[in-house]
Amino acid sequence: MPLVSVIIPAYNAACYVERTLASVLSQTHQNLEVLVVDDGSQDETPAIVRCWAERDPRVRLIQQANGGVAIARNTGIAQAQGEFIAPVDADDIWYAENLELQVKRLLEAGPQAGVCYGWSVDIDEHDQPNGGFRAATIEGPVYRSMLCHNFLGNASSTVIRRSALEEIGGYDASLKQRQAQGCEDWDLYLRLAEKYEYCVAPAFLIGYRKTDAAMSGDYRQMGRSQGLMLDAVQQSHPEIPGALYRLSRSSFYMYLARQSQLSDQPRETLYWLGQVLKAECVTPLGRYGLYSMALGSAWQLFTRQTQSHQPSNTSQLDKSHRPEAVANSQSAQAADLSDAMSEIQPFAPPEDLPGGFSLRFKLGLGNLLHKLLQ
Repeated sequence: MPLVSVIIPAYNAACYVERTLASVLSQTHQNLEVLVVDDGSQDETPAIVRCWAERDPRVRLIQQANGGVAIARNTGIAQAQGEFIAPVDADDIWYAENLELQVKRLLEAGPQAGVCYGWSVDIDEHDQPNGGFRAATIEGPVYRSMLCHNFLGNASSTVIRRSALEEIGGYDASLKQRQAQGCEDWDLYLRLAEKYEYCVAPAFLIGYRKTDAAMSGDYRQMGRSQGLMLDAVQQSHPEIPGALYRLSRSSFYMYLARQSQLSDQPRETLYWLGQVLKAECVTPLGRYGLYSMALGSAWQLFTRQTQSHQPSNTSQLDKSHRPEAVANSQSAQAADLSDAMSEIQPFAPPEDLPGGFSLRFKLGLGNLLHKLLQ
């Protein structure tokens, strides 16, 4: 079996990097190297990775000054030796057959396929599913479908031919310099889709970490990131109808509104819903989420305003339950686990994975949209 180079960018990832490494090293596809690029962490991340590197020679720690996720991934790719590159974020996990099934599918699809992707399920801080998932069966030429929406959903769900990455030049590090991080993966997937076909391993193979801390990102920066990406694509592909670009913006703003709502930011939610209608005001009117998020956020703001005269209890909170205290506690537990863990057990997918009508509906809708865009 071919060598797979696993690239893990890590910045202050001590809470979860142990789980990520354990899931990677317990893959049924064992011919791999694991390059962890520490992007200037200020916590125990380097120490944890060194412990694993001493235990398993396939693990290598690369350290650099903080430069952002795109530079970290490019650093890992530049030092990789494998025929295939498999990125994974330092808080996500892979289930045991992820690499085996994706590499097998790429080999079956032939050299015209540059990317294989698997399905992912959202997990909480305890590795348990929390309801969200990404699944599609879109294959072949996927450029317009990828332009419309990032159906892969995250940075941990692909195996990519090294030769394809070298041809397109890797991740775009300029987005950080322009204060527009957030869509580096989507931009990469689009440039790969210009030249290569995609294939899929249709199974839930990735656990995508979604916690309160992970969802507290700068959504305005993510919006700028997508805007810059789409502006560049539109200049390169003026033949693509403008309606598709508007639909892409509107759908992404809807996603940012949903993330803002989950992060308990009602003002941001209403802002992004306004951007949804500003970008494209027809299709959003048929989406139930537009109305539910608008009404829910407006009610939140109203109730907060009426209660604003009441004294705050923030100073009375138990500090052990504050986010920074929880993060420090988890970080210490991860370091302890590094010393105690002598055997790696394969990560099996949870039993309560998405299925039934919700999965069939998502797959059917994705395939219909893909056919309409061809």
